[in-house]
Amino acid sequence: MLKLRRQKEKVDGKRGLNPPVGGCPNNPAGTNCKTMKGIIGKKIGMTSIFDPSGKQTACTIIEAGPCVVTQVKTKDSDGYNALQLSFGDKNDKHSNKAEKNHFAKASTSPKRFSKEFRDFAIEKNIGETITVDIFAEGDKVEVVGTTKGKGFQGVVKRHGFHGVGGQSHGQHDRSRAPGSLGNSSDASRVMKGMRMAGRTGTDRVKLKGLKVVKIFPEQNYILVSGSVPGYNGSIVLIQK
Repeated sequence: MLKLRRQKEKVDGKRGLNPPVGGCPNNPAGTNCKTMKGIIGKKIGMTSIFDPSGKQTACTIIEAGPCVVTQVKTKDSDGYNALQLSFGDKNDKHSNKAEKNHFAKASTSPKRFSKEFRDFAIEKNIGETITVDIFAEGDKVEVVGTTKGKGFQGVVKRHGFHGVGGQSHGQHDRSRAPGSLGNSSDASRVMKGMRMAGRTGTDRVKLKGLKVVKIFPEQNYILVSGSVPGYNGSIVLIQK
């Protein structure tokens, strides 16, 4: 016990003598730390645009914001720095008293969706608005969404199995079957991680490295390259 205590004092002494340079307020160690910008949006659909050279690029249209800052968290009051953004109007009769009081502090009506962004790169006060102007054309962003729900699906649709080949030599109606599931007498069970039929979709997915192709500030539209998870009308998060 005394040895462990001495080791802890030695480590603490090193930390005191060599504090991290440029560390993040939420991460004193200074590892994996960066400021970020983000906004809540709604997926509208897909389209394609052409650049001056004639190259076609598939894009996803997202209605990003405007989002209201409904809460500001600081390291002194909450232990970390963050902004809570809210998006989408909500009917008063569908909001409880706690929600109404929370959004009243920001002088705004109740919102449908709220998301917290840590270490926001832009200083904002409660009640202010964030729009697509925080991004610029050419920026690389990350988009987080929930994939479409497919329900219970077989191995062909869920994992891309191709069946057992030709239907000959007794292989009748086996083209969509999973095949053998594992050992018999040795393990006498199906091994963990076996790819089988089951629920498909409704997974939280983050796509990285998407490019901001074009921004329409008047309509609060932002076009990002490629596809974005989710159905048309689903909520997505855009962050940089």
